[in-house]
Order: sequence, then structure tokens, then C-alpha cells
Amino acid sequence: MLQVTPSSPRPGPRSNLGRPRRSLHPHLTRLRVRLLLIATAATAAASSSVLPAVAHADISPTGMTPTGANRPDIAPASLLPLAPSPARDEDRPGDHLTVTVRDAGGGKDGTYQLYCHPGGGDHPDVAGACAALDRRARWGTDTFAPVPGGSICTMQYGGPATAHVTGVWAGRRVNASYDRSDGCQIARWDRLVPLLPDLRQQGRS
Repeated sequence: MLQVTPSSPRPGPRSNLGRPRRSLHPHLTRLRVRLLLIATAATAAASSSVLPAVAHADISPTGMTPTGANRPDIAPASLLPLAPSPARDEDRPGDHLTVTVRDAGGGKDGTYQLYCHPGGGDHPDVAGACAALDRRARWGTDTFAPVPGGSICTMQYGGPATAHVTGVWAGRRVNASYDRSDGCQIARWDRLVPLLPDLRQQGRS
């Protein structure tokens, strides 16, 4: 018998199936990776910049908000009002005058403090002095006004006594000087007795 041996298939053209496909342009793949990394970094930076800075200002490393930090409703300790200082004589409410008398004699010289409303001080006659000032007080007039210029005054000498009154009366600053050099000055002095010492008892007017 004739034995027929099957012939082996003839090799055909080689196929690329089953082999990994190689990129024809490797540099394009690297470029894509770089672009992807750049886009990711830009997105992260943009998202972090959207948060307001103040959102991080009040956060401490422990995650707690510091007491009073960046809180407009809590004033710093340096801005808190200080306790009032103890009251002094010159800070007392009401009227305060300093009266200095010289060359009056008879133990009347000296510097005295007078307070009115309420009364106080070391003036020899606090109640009488305040009452005399109250009597002289008139709306629109100056209790301590000097002798008006051009006044006709007697040539009368009342002695060498002088006085100086400073302070505040009826809300107005006072800086007035007194003497007894003529009839007008003597009358001006006597109108403020006993704020100023009464020298008429010594026969000097």
C-alpha cells in the first residue's frame, strides 16, 4: 500500500497577534506623563488658595482656637480700662479755689484751699466764703472781674495787703488779683469777704 504521510503545514507569513504593541513615538508618552503631573499640581495649589487666610489664623498647632486670638469681640489686655486712681483733693467735684493772701497782718496771711458744693478745704471760713461767692454769682457776670477801666475811684489807701485767687468757679477758670490801693480796689476786695480776710475791722478802709 501506498502510505501517505501528512505534510506539515507550510509556514506562512508571521503574524503580530499576541505580541505587545510597541509605540512608534515613546517621547509622546513621557510628555503626556509630565503634562498630567503639572495639571495635578496646579489643581492642588488652586484648591488650597481658595481657603481664606483667616480660616487658618485662629488655629493653633493643637487644633484649638487660642483664647482671644483674632477675636474682634475680645479686647487685648493693654486696651482694657484701668482701675480709677484714688480720689485726690484737686479731683473732687464742685468748685475749687486757691486763695493766697500776703501782707494782711494779724495772722491772716497764707495760702488756703476752698471747696464749695460740697464745702471743704483748709480755708478759715469755708461756709462763709462759699456763701459770699454764691451771693455774688449772677448769670452772665464774672464774680472775679477786675475794676472796669475808666472808673472814678477815691484816692483812698487801704494798706499793703494783696490777694491772688486761682481755680475753678461755676465751671470757669479763675485767675484774679486783689489789692487795696484805692477806693475801687478796696470795695472789690470787701465784696468777697470772708473769701478774702476782712480788713475793715483793723481800720484800714
